[in-house]
Amino acid sequence: MDFFETILWPLRWLVEVVLAVWHQAFTWIGMDAASGATWVLSIIGLVLVVRSALIPVTVRQIRSQRRMMDLAPEMKKVQDKYKGKKDQFSREAMSRETMALYKKHGTNPFASCLPILIQMPIFFSLFYVLRHAAENKPGIGFMNETLTNSFNQATIFGAPLKMTFTQGWESGEWVVVIMLGVIMVLMIASQFFTQLQIMSKNVSDETKNSSMYRQQRILLYIIPFAFLFSGVAFPLALNIYWFTSNLWTMGQQFIVIRNMPTPGSEAWRARQARLKAKGKLSEEELAVEEKRITEQGQRQQPMSAKRSKKKGK
Repeated sequence: MDFFETILWPLRWLVEVVLAVWHQAFTWIGMDAASGATWVLSIIGLVLVVRSALIPVTVRQIRSQRRMMDLAPEMKKVQDKYKGKKDQFSREAMSRETMALYKKHGTNPFASCLPILIQMPIFFSLFYVLRHAAENKPGIGFMNETLTNSFNQATIFGAPLKMTFTQGWESGEWVVVIMLGVIMVLMIASQFFTQLQIMSKNVSDETKNSSMYRQQRILLYIIPFAFLFSGVAFPLALNIYWFTSNLWTMGQQFIVIRNMPTPGSEAWRARQARLKAKGKLSEEELAVEEKRITEQGQRQQPMSAKRSKKKGK
């Protein structure tokens, strides 16, 4: 047992419990224990349990992002205050004032990373569980010898769930190669579509004019291709888990963008129009809200070079 396996021991045990429970449930309703469909549904069940458990964390992430937007004008004041000052005293003072703002608004820039940071250990725990099963090694909990043998026999459309892209290529298992190729394409497409929806519909007009947004647009076309590595390096079963999790994220973002859009964004204006059409938002309330968002955006916009030059005279 290596170092990472030791650290992930509790999570591996929980992953085995969830997989075993789902597998037993599908077996009870008459499905074949060694069937690939049974194991695929068990893996999907694991995704549902994990992502459902993370809903409170996701809600907290959304609220934190909203607070980050609210403190943006104050953050800009701090940045302008210390602009051009590179001495250690100024950097420390700026850092203290920035942390004070985070504390005041009850947020921090790392809150948006929480869901993915929590999911990664679970993903690697499943990787170790499936790797041991593929090596005919019983797990540390509910993944006993019977379940291990069952997983090793499982195939979906003739493709063994335990096999990787490389193994399929080397052994001539072209069904595995084709299935993993299709899954890789679908994962890249789903990730790209999800990020595109966020950046095109759930970003305010002011943010779209920033340099950070332009950098994120570049990453939009790069990050999805990270799934090429997962598709090649990880077994079919693990890629099914990741793809299912991607579909959950895509659906979740659709619901968030529709019902909790970023103020000032295209999705926000669409929601305001829907509320107005249903009579849940009056013309006066709509005008007040749009004015507030516009004024907030104007406070966040940096001075143009011309205005800055005039101010310096």
